[in-house]
Amino acid sequence: MPKKNLAKPDKRLAAVCGLFCPSCAIFIATHEDPEKLKMIAENRKVTVEEAKCDGCRAERRNSYCKTCKMYQCATKKGIDFCGECEDYPCEDLKAFQAEYPHRFELWQAQERIKKVGYEQWYKEQIKHYSCPQCHTLNSAYDFTCRKCGASPSCAYNKLHEQETIQMLSSIKL
Repeated sequence: MPKKNLAKPDKRLAAVCGLFCPSCAIFIATHEDPEKLKMIAENRKVTVEEAKCDGCRAERRNSYCKTCKMYQCATKKGIDFCGECEDYPCEDLKAFQAEYPHRFELWQAQERIKKVGYEQWYKEQIKHYSCPQCHTLNSAYDFTCRKCGASPSCAYNKLHEQETIQMLSSIKL
């Protein structure tokens, strides 16, 4: 997937679980930071090619996303988002949500997608993860903006920075 204008809603970048792919550190590294992608690949013990990801519904997905239970389940059930499922939230999604800080807002995302549609939700996520100073998209783990150094880097981090730091200190990465 060539680098493009991410401001236009693209369902390939709206994960079935409610994650916003353009705010993923792996997605950002794939498209903007080859050195960081190399480091991610080494940490995950995969090749750089296997680490690359263009989004949940894209053809090129990283090794983790290729085997995602939620994606496989949604595809099998013929639904676009987990929130459409009669089993929502299932035990797999609950376990997934509780695992890492970038997943804190999955329940709100599913509700918002249901209420306003993924296109409007997508536009809101662009703002939610963009630096208030320079408008660069940041990840949940970019506490300062990766371009201009502003802190917090985005609204997500303003809301969740302390909780993220606390959770990361207890996780073995």
